[in-house]
Amino acid sequence: MASLDPQSAALQAHIRALRDCNQRGGRLLSLLDLVDAGTVSLDLAAYLAAVMRAGSSLLVGARPGGAGKTTVMVALLNFLPDATAIQPIEGRAVLGRALLDTDYGSTCYLAHEIGDGFYYAYVWGEEARLTFELAGRGHIIASNLHADTLEEARVQLCETNGVAPHHFAAVTLKAFLRVTRGPDFRRRRLLSKVYESDGSQERLVWIGEGQGSFRRQGDSHVVTGDQERAWYEFLEVQRARNVRTIEDIRAAVLRSDAGR
Repeated sequence: MASLDPQSAALQAHIRALRDCNQRGGRLLSLLDLVDAGTVSLDLAAYLAAVMRAGSSLLVGARPGGAGKTTVMVALLNFLPDATAIQPIEGRAVLGRALLDTDYGSTCYLAHEIGDGFYYAYVWGEEARLTFELAGRGHIIASNLHADTLEEARVQLCETNGVAPHHFAAVTLKAFLRVTRGPDFRRRRLLSKVYESDGSQERLVWIGEGQGSFRRQGDSHVVTGDQERAWYEFLEVQRARNVRTIEDIRAAVLRSDAGR
């Protein structure tokens, strides 16, 4: 797949779609910002970048508001494949068109949250069911929800919203955040558990043990060790160059041959 010009209209559209997720104001954090904050380690960040570059669907969970679900989601969406456009799910009309789309991987269908409310790009009930049906058909989807564990997410989606279990399982990457208090009483966030699904069941791949401390639980079935190492080196280089903003990270991703 050919890289896009980092100054292209497609890049600008990508950044606009990410900025539209920002309901709290301030600068959107990049994956390297999350490494610096201890939310993820560099090893875990490289794994996440590699899996997202493979065109994976994404679900981020945490029960409390302000836990950083959208922040993590946006940081990871910055590593979508070069030519994958982001399409917010603005209602049933978007879902109707999406269900007719057979160009799998060309679009990431983005729900800003799995939530019951009249907010921009929120999905619930039938719209949630149709969103996850897209994943079941092979499309890329991304969203977040108020759930601390895989089982809470499954209950909320499959039991409360009627999402088919095999459509839930079609979301490759499921990551859950935990909020703690540091010695200075400031809130600290870390990815507590990261699951990878093969389409039928989820496997626990990473556990967050404490701020900046993460333990690998198993190998990926989506990406190779070489691909993860390539993205580790990419992130190391950008960190050394003090590249931090989502705009600059995305431009660097588009110029990179990492993991190809």
